[in-house]
Amino acid sequence: MSYKPNRNRYEEMKYRFAGSSGLKVPELSLGLWHNFGTEADHSVATKILCSAFDHGITHFDLANNYGPAPGSAESRFGKILKEQLGSYRDELLISTKAGYTMWPGPYGDFGSRKYLLASCDQSLKRMGLEYVDIFYHHRPDPNTPLKETMGALATLVSQGKALYVGISNYHAKDAMKAKALLDEMGCPCVLNQVRYSILDRWTEEDNLLDAMDDKIGMICFSPLAQGLLTSRYLKGEVPSGSRASRNTSLQTKNITPELLEKLNNLNQIANARSQTLSEMAISWLLKDERVTSVLIGASSVAQLEENLKAIKADRPFSDEELVAIDKLTT
Repeated sequence: MSYKPNRNRYEEMKYRFAGSSGLKVPELSLGLWHNFGTEADHSVATKILCSAFDHGITHFDLANNYGPAPGSAESRFGKILKEQLGSYRDELLISTKAGYTMWPGPYGDFGSRKYLLASCDQSLKRMGLEYVDIFYHHRPDPNTPLKETMGALATLVSQGKALYVGISNYHAKDAMKAKALLDEMGCPCVLNQVRYSILDRWTEEDNLLDAMDDKIGMICFSPLAQGLLTSRYLKGEVPSGSRASRNTSLQTKNITPELLEKLNNLNQIANARSQTLSEMAISWLLKDERVTSVLIGASSVAQLEENLKAIKADRPFSDEELVAIDKLTT
């Protein structure tokens, strides 16, 4: 059956400008890091993407290595785009990245011009697209001149394969160097995608938001600290079937009595705000207008809809709440 989107899809979502650009990004974006790879249920993945669009989530974020297996999330997204969402391409903001290992040998990793240009071509082919809206360098490369890496991004824009570019996992000093180089090349750098949550505050120690203010927008991934900032782990148990139960590399393996106490205290603050812990975690990030968007993941429509509640909450944080959160997490 042909998909027909919700006519009122833009009414509940709010949008923020990405840095100093004219590009608007929804406050919640959908990341396809997990749940869209080879092992995913295609019908479930389709329902999640269509439901996200129905709620005004126009931004779908991918990377060449998303899966598992690497590349498979882009392939599945391309299939769903062709089957259901293709006619709405101009309403969608599609991003992808390159920077992690994709193929053997010296040209399938990091930030060389050869790797980035080849990777973008491969991503476009997997998704069946002529261009992406944003193409990111996924991580800094200590061995490639920054000018070469940024030059490759600028080439993608000049070739029409990307409308904007971004960087990911860049600290303040390197982010501003990258921005300056791209400005010299006339290339629009709009976002720095970084890990940021109530439990992970490195961006504050790095003064990243201050450095990027009104220059580059920030889009935050892992806002729920890979599931810790949900109700799942409040009793110290790893639920069967959760991502943590399948991947021992996740930080949930390090759940300690001290961490449990912290999570439960945060949950009490959330409940007093009439929010779940996950809703509060997302609201806490969006309280800062310099945060352009929060990247959420979803394994079901229900999970997606729970996260969407965070943008419906119209209650600012009190000074007392912010102090209490900081005492627990800094």
